[in-house]
Parts: sequence; structure tokens; C-alpha cells
Amino acid sequence: EKDAIEVRELIDNSGGRAVLIPWNLEDEKFAKKLVKQAHKELGGLDILILNAGYQQYSDDIMELTTEHIHRTFVINVYSMFWMVQAAMPLLKPGASIITTSSIQAYQPSKELLDYAATKAAIMAFTRALAKQVADKGIRVNAVAPGPIWTALQVAGGRATESIPEFGHDTPLKRAGQPVELASTYVLLGSDESSYTTAEVYGVTGGNHTM
Repeated sequence: EKDAIEVRELIDNSGGRAVLIPWNLEDEKFAKKLVKQAHKELGGLDILILNAGYQQYSDDIMELTTEHIHRTFVINVYSMFWMVQAAMPLLKPGASIITTSSIQAYQPSKELLDYAATKAAIMAFTRALAKQVADKGIRVNAVAPGPIWTALQVAGGRATESIPEFGHDTPLKRAGQPVELASTYVLLGSDESSYTTAEVYGVTGGNHTM
């Protein structure tokens, strides 16, 4: 919440407007309500960015409980279906939907079995949805980050002892910062990418996605 408030202040100070709506995207009714409330309070909906993610590492498939797998898929995948379903009646031609996949869809880590599976699902979801809504004038693309410093890493997303080496296996020899993803989302949300849909943009520090 502290981070969200800071971001809102930055947006407000730049002349924009931000609305904070905290909740848990495991709740289908709320996920749909979130989109409708944002549309109402912001006076419209032009860009829908789906960036929620849940990640917990596990070295052994035998340790993955049904509850754990279910939660990962609900937050990472199911919530996208729910929010897009709520958004479609509100989006007009020229709108942009941007999902968040991952390098894990291409080069999955053994300790992120369920998370990597969701990120591959997001990639397929993005490309299929792009084809489905193209005749409505709506574009759908994905950003696929590599190792990026986010709250996921320090909240059980990876083993504590591996954090100092996080990102060192990339050609750029470091993890990225969230701000280094920002311009890609901005591009995909803008008219500058008006001829781009069904694409996945890697921001990976050199760990290629093909």
C-alpha cells in the first residue's frame, strides 16, 4: 500500500489521476468489479494492463500441493480471463490489452514449475485473444520480463541464499529494475504500436526468448 500511495502521488503531481483499489484477485466477483470501478472512476478505459503475479519457489514437484498450484493459476491466469471479460464491453476500437508473461515461459527454472506453466499459458492466452478481438480494433500484446527486482523475489519467490546472485546469469550480468520495463508497456499502450498485436516483447537482460 505504501508503494501504491507513492505511485499515486507521482501521477497526481504530473497532472494525471490515479485510483487505488486494493483487493485479492482470487475473488472472481471482485476482479470483474475492479475493472468496472476503474472505468467509472477514471471516466473510461483505453488500456488494460494485466500484471498481477504470484510466485513461490519449490525444488520438488512432490511438495506442490493442490492448494498451492490452484492459487498460482487463479491469480496468474484465471484473473486475466475475468478482467478481460469485464473489460470487453467497455473497450473501444484502438484500445490496448497488455499481459505480463516471463522469460520463464521460454527458459523455465526447475524451482518455478507451476509459475513457469502459468507464464506459458499467459503467452498463449495473449496470442489467441489478439486474434479473437482484432476485428474489434483491439490490440493484445505481452511483456516478458527476465530477472527483475520486484517484491516477488524477496517474498518467497526464490530461495533466500540465491538472491545475491539474482540476474547474474544474464549477458548483462545483473537483474533489471522495474523502471526498465516501463517504456515497453508505454509503447504497447500507445498509438506508436498501432500495427502490433499478438506479440511478446522480451525485456530480459539478454536471455533471449526464442
